[in-house]
Amino acid sequence: MTHTDPYLALSAATGRFSYGSPRAVTLAADASRALFLRSTGSTDPVERLWLYDLATGREHLVADPAAIAPERTGAASALPPLERRLRERIRLWAPGIGSFAATGDLAQAVFALDGRVFRCDTATGTSTELPVVAPAFDPRPNADGSVVAYVADGALHLTPGSRVSPADGALWGVAEFAAQEELGRLRGHWWAPDGTALLAARVDESALPLRHFADPAHPELAPESFAYPQAGGPNADVQLWVLRPGGAATQLRWDTDEFPYVTAAGWEGDGEILLTVADRLQQNVLLLTADPATGATRELSRTEDEFWVDPLPGTPLRLADGRVLTSADTPAARGVALDGKILTDERLQVRRVVGPWRDGRLLIEAGDGDPADQHVFLLDPHTGALEKLTGGAGVHAVAAHAEDVLLLTSATLDGIRRELRTPAGSTDFPDLAAELPYHPRPLLARVTELGLPSAVLYPQGHRSGRKLPVLLDVYGGPGFQVIANEPRRWQLKQWWADQGFAVVTVDNRGTPFVSPDFTRAIFRRFSQVALDDQVAALRALGAVHPDLDLERVGVRGWSYGGYFAALAVLRRPDVFHAASAGAPPTDFRLYDTAYTERYLGLPQDNPEGYAADCLVGDAPGLSRPLLLIHGLADDNVHPAHTLLLSEALTRAGRPHGLLALPGVSHMAPDGVLEQIAVQELAFLRRELGATPSP
Repeated sequence: MTHTDPYLALSAATGRFSYGSPRAVTLAADASRALFLRSTGSTDPVERLWLYDLATGREHLVADPAAIAPERTGAASALPPLERRLRERIRLWAPGIGSFAATGDLAQAVFALDGRVFRCDTATGTSTELPVVAPAFDPRPNADGSVVAYVADGALHLTPGSRVSPADGALWGVAEFAAQEELGRLRGHWWAPDGTALLAARVDESALPLRHFADPAHPELAPESFAYPQAGGPNADVQLWVLRPGGAATQLRWDTDEFPYVTAAGWEGDGEILLTVADRLQQNVLLLTADPATGATRELSRTEDEFWVDPLPGTPLRLADGRVLTSADTPAARGVALDGKILTDERLQVRRVVGPWRDGRLLIEAGDGDPADQHVFLLDPHTGALEKLTGGAGVHAVAAHAEDVLLLTSATLDGIRRELRTPAGSTDFPDLAAELPYHPRPLLARVTELGLPSAVLYPQGHRSGRKLPVLLDVYGGPGFQVIANEPRRWQLKQWWADQGFAVVTVDNRGTPFVSPDFTRAIFRRFSQVALDDQVAALRALGAVHPDLDLERVGVRGWSYGGYFAALAVLRRPDVFHAASAGAPPTDFRLYDTAYTERYLGLPQDNPEGYAADCLVGDAPGLSRPLLLIHGLADDNVHPAHTLLLSEALTRAGRPHGLLALPGVSHMAPDGVLEQIAVQELAFLRRELGATPSP
């Protein structure tokens, strides 16, 4: 795609500044080597497999798609549907090696390319294609790499070997939509440590309604369909089985009617499996131990919440001494508890439990005061003592760890550093991403009596006293925080500011990382709290920033942010004067079960809440300019959401804009997002009278 704006051209060419960054870093069990995915530079989108030697600090290219399969295009259309949809779930659009699985010593790695499976000898850099029965997905080796399990045509197979799952019409070895998109489980099969058995998910989607996608730009092509768990309707029937090649199959038994969601699973040795299950409204989460020989399960821990159990990655976790670490929320803090005893105090907001490291202590990622920052700590599970491993404003995270080695990613407003800490010292891990063009300095503040995190970003070189139209650049929904000292999320916002706007961002109640009470304020209704908070924050910021022209306020957003943008002009035209709404879920009765029901409950139990959050009925009242944008290949927020609102607006005689994007998914990859920005800019400049800063 052609981009004439220098920033948009650079953003598109560098994959929003992601090309060349290392990803999926995996350390060997002895921490001597690391495997990772990365392209060859900042404008190369094709990810390759690299080996890094920690002793020498040297990296080696071990698998290059261009050499292994030179005829491939890397097009998403060439991927098996299961893999294409998984990439959409994890927001991955790189056309190279999307994922790999390796033996514990990293001597061998396996990966798929366009449905073909390859085994790589990482010492020699030699890749060998393995025979598969059909286009394959998610190959995984056993412990010594001699056998690889993979999914083809919805069945679980071995190479060398044959089909290992029954031919019963179900999908085997995959994670269903709800698990991938909402519950954090991306896998559907796991090898036993001794390689004699597989734990496999059996997914029956026969009760689910189908979602259909047709490409109007190619009417000669048949529409594509897939099963979708719609709020209030049936979920996929998910079971776990132990499959033994050439032997008997054993089903793990728990109350799947009461606890239909499997959020995590895996082997804890050849004789035990651990799995985490949740009830439909996610108010009860169980950690179960299972006997792979008999399928019998036993409860190890239970986490309950009257609202919902907010997922805390890494928990529940059973420690080496048998005790169980779980999330433990108070109204003021996200914490962790060991066998029910809270370990952390209320100054921490725990965001992830990474796992054990050094002397039985636990690596955790947590907020420590300002929700815009995240730090890495070592937590002693015996005493609750904390050691802080990172410092300074920013978002610090653990990318990999093993033995005495720690790979940290530290993102600050000055840039991103990947630091490898070993007993010998600290070094930078190879990163070839483009230098970020902007070094924004958003003015952060906690506003209103609720302490809403907010930011104002002015054009570079802005002169005090010049009134600017306001652009509220918003997300506002559960599960994602916008206000953070992380540089990439401010790059596009700075571009918008330089087009002549004062860019305002607010994390309203319902967003994470402030406190559980803050997050749960949207229980059983999304719209009102978000709208009230954003309006109150705008007014509070206007009182201390006289250059914000609150008579010219535009709002833009994508996904939940698109929902809020449309909501804003439909219900508060006195405050918001124009909106650009991208991929908005306009009626949550049409969205998926696991996300929507966690917050709103079942539609049949909360019809008033669902009706209040639906935008379609507001169509006759539109009095402000509204631009609707949607990719017609969006399998997350189906384009029906936007089209139903557009239809209602048309029937009501309310003018609006509609930008429909054939072949574009929810990610809007490959420069599409930047092209959309051009359209949004023309719309918002016209409606708000913005001019670039001199």
